[in-house]
Amino acid sequence: MPLVVTHQDEPNEARWYGSVFDFSKQKRLRVVTDLPTDVGNPDLIFSFYYRNMLPMPLLTSARLGAFNMHGSLLPKFRGRAPLNWAILNGATETGVTLHEMTEKPDAGRIVDQQAVPIGPDETAVEVFHRMTDAAEQVLRRSIKDLVSGKVKFRPNDLSKGSYYGRRRPEDGRIDWSKSAKEIHDLVRAVAPPFPGAFSDSLRINKTKIDEKRKAAKPGPYQEGGEWFAGCGDGRVLRLLEVQDGSSKDQ
Repeated sequence: MPLVVTHQDEPNEARWYGSVFDFSKQKRLRVVTDLPTDVGNPDLIFSFYYRNMLPMPLLTSARLGAFNMHGSLLPKFRGRAPLNWAILNGATETGVTLHEMTEKPDAGRIVDQQAVPIGPDETAVEVFHRMTDAAEQVLRRSIKDLVSGKVKFRPNDLSKGSYYGRRRPEDGRIDWSKSAKEIHDLVRAVAPPFPGAFSDSLRINKTKIDEKRKAAKPGPYQEGGEWFAGCGDGRVLRLLEVQDGSSKDQ
């Protein structure tokens, strides 16, 4: 019988995604919010954005294996918040990878993966929706071989990849000495529904590099009722969505 293990829904959390618990109940699946100490010997284990590492005794108990869907093209961007880190680092492509779970995070052999482009002005959530579609396609392609135990693995060469840790809301603080592109990438990497980028009382949700304008001064300023910012490389960012906590929303 299928078992779904998910996190307890927080009533005060600003969720921008559906409740796995509610969905499972609607589908009449057995669902719990605490990992059972004894699940017997499952046939297959799948992990989709589960926040905790699963213990090795559980992973090795699965007759046909334990697999995770990771939000990057492994071995690139292993670890936490892979999509946000990819955009923050100016990547023009990311993707999803279905891989074998091992003791180390995102280190197991690869079952299948699919690339997803990142546009120069796209936010993380915009790319995430396409990644969700790609993940579904990967799983549909792979499920028959997974169930039959005939998966053909590909190596996951960690020496060619990268690992990143958890991001915190305070990591969205803008350093105006950085280049316009670096700041633009930060803004779109953490734009709502993520915690957002900020500078003093300003919360900046959307920007665009303005190649024709010269900076009036370093950092954010208003001109003709619009917001702009001078960056460390001398270029200007047009601040398209600004919330000014010192007065009213702009």
